[in-house]
Amino acid sequence: MQVISTDCGKEIILDLVNIVVTNREYLSDIDGAIGDGDHGINMAKGFNLCAKAIEGRDISLGEGFEEISDALMEGIGGSMGPLYGSFFMGMSDSISGKETLTQQDFLLMLQNGLSELQDISSANVGDKCLMDTLIPAINAFDAANIAGKNFKQALDAMQAAAIAGRDSTLDLIAKIGRASRLGERSRGVLDAGATSCCLLLCQLAKSVEKHGALANA
Repeated sequence: MQVISTDCGKEIILDLVNIVVTNREYLSDIDGAIGDGDHGINMAKGFNLCAKAIEGRDISLGEGFEEISDALMEGIGGSMGPLYGSFFMGMSDSISGKETLTQQDFLLMLQNGLSELQDISSANVGDKCLMDTLIPAINAFDAANIAGKNFKQALDAMQAAAIAGRDSTLDLIAKIGRASRLGERSRGVLDAGATSCCLLLCQLAKSVEKHGALANA
């Protein structure tokens, strides 16, 4: 059975900060096509606040997710702060106090994050939003577990599903948020939330493999 260590929280969180900040303009450009155009700016602001909060500290992965949640909920405006804040808080709560995570622990972490998010959002797959990335990605990790795939294979499946979910929003009509007012005109561009979610999930998978040091228990 493969497990990852949770004592690599700072390294993983800083990787997540970097992927968001690096793609700040890209995310805002996507958002500008059918939204306010500030998604990348707001996300980068929140993740930079998190980076400052953990400066000079050694933190666990659960503590790192909590810091992201606090930074997003308290530091940025719009709807994405509470949405992503809830997701990261749910993941943090699920792994609090754990020194290692099995594949099942990791799955439960993702599922608990989704559950917390769904407590404040009724959005679903097909609505042209972050759920189009998040739900298929979690389902793919779950399916890989059930099929007997190892941790790395499950992470790879999660990434592939996240990318496919992001790309699916290109042909969707927005059903929620400001973009929903555009109707058919919202088709033909990626959703910014689905895109940022894909960036975060894929980076999380890569960082877990790199810093979490997959090892046999």
